[in-house]
Amino acid sequence: MILVLLGPPGVGKGTQGEMLAEDLGWHRLATGDVLRAARREGTRLGREAQRYMDRGDLVPDEIIVGMVRERLERLESGGGVILDGFPRTVPQAEALDEVLGELGSGVDGVLELTAPDEVLVKRISGRRSCAECGKLYNTYFDPPEVDGRCDACGSSLTHRDDDDAETVAHRLDVYRAQTEPLVDFYRGTAAELIRVDGDRSMSDVQGAIRSALQQRLGVDGDGQ
Repeated sequence: MILVLLGPPGVGKGTQGEMLAEDLGWHRLATGDVLRAARREGTRLGREAQRYMDRGDLVPDEIIVGMVRERLERLESGGGVILDGFPRTVPQAEALDEVLGELGSGVDGVLELTAPDEVLVKRISGRRSCAECGKLYNTYFDPPEVDGRCDACGSSLTHRDDDDAETVAHRLDVYRAQTEPLVDFYRGTAAELIRVDGDRSMSDVQGAIRSALQQRLGVDGDGQ
């Protein structure tokens, strides 16, 4: 079973995808992980991608698609696959459909996580991290006991430059322009479209996802 995971920045795709894959025993293919693995292993596509990245350019779709194909071909049959962060655009989705068709498969379900913009902005712009121990905080939802200081080790907390509210708003605009059209694309395919409210606790969101997968795709607790 192939499940595409969609959602705007800050909605919790990575966390929910990891939890779902672990609970069901499925494979999770996140674009960043696939890219890093190809570079680490020194594959032909990995070397090509590195050349683009060294120049500060975006890695072309055909290279990303090729990497995803390589990973899919290596997976053992059975179980399921969660595609997290791919496809991001309609052309990528079209290329993925072609690859899956050649492999005798296809996208079975598209899981879209949603949340209001104001929640997404707070989730991202409020993120703080400890450079020493790596502990994460959020000034809105999970603040440290002492402002700007890590509860665990007392070190200063840092805020990524690209996590400011203005940049986050731009990232949301890019998502709507490039990735949201995927919902309409998949609406015209055989894939089952599933929308889950991500503006809840992690456990509540995961429970809603599991319930929806069971009702809409027949996925039970064993991932079958």
